[in-house]
Amino acid sequence: MELRINYYDIAPEALKIMMEMEKYTKLTGIDRKLRELIKIRASQINGCAFCINMHTADARKMGETEQRLYCVGAWEDCDFYTDAEKVALELTEHVTLVPTKRVPDELYNRVRVHFSEKDYVDLIILINQINSWNRLSISMGNFATAAK
Repeated sequence: MELRINYYDIAPEALKIMMEMEKYTKLTGIDRKLRELIKIRASQINGCAFCINMHTADARKMGETEQRLYCVGAWEDCDFYTDAEKVALELTEHVTLVPTKRVPDELYNRVRVHFSEKDYVDLIILINQINSWNRLSISMGNFATAAK
């Protein structure tokens, strides 16, 4: 399928802001592999093949294992994610599905066991950022394509 609209060309100022936010997320104290796992999990929930493809490739380049990439959708049943990673992935699911899941106090408190107040804000920004990218990508027809 073809890209419906080249949104980078049509709205460069908006995309510049998105890219600045992306730069910010890379400067946070959130572990870079965890950032990719969060992006993958949100993209799985949203069904964004383009972002799943991109972020699994990025995670592999960072040394993430195939096992952890394949199982991120079932993180709660795996013993090879840390408690901090698990709570961050749970937070990802709740924020991505905020209309039905919300972020209950109990989850917030568990996140704060592993992450500072600043980290919590950065996690929320990161999760919102990937959700924004997913929505742009899906609505503009940005589909994953096979390598040529």
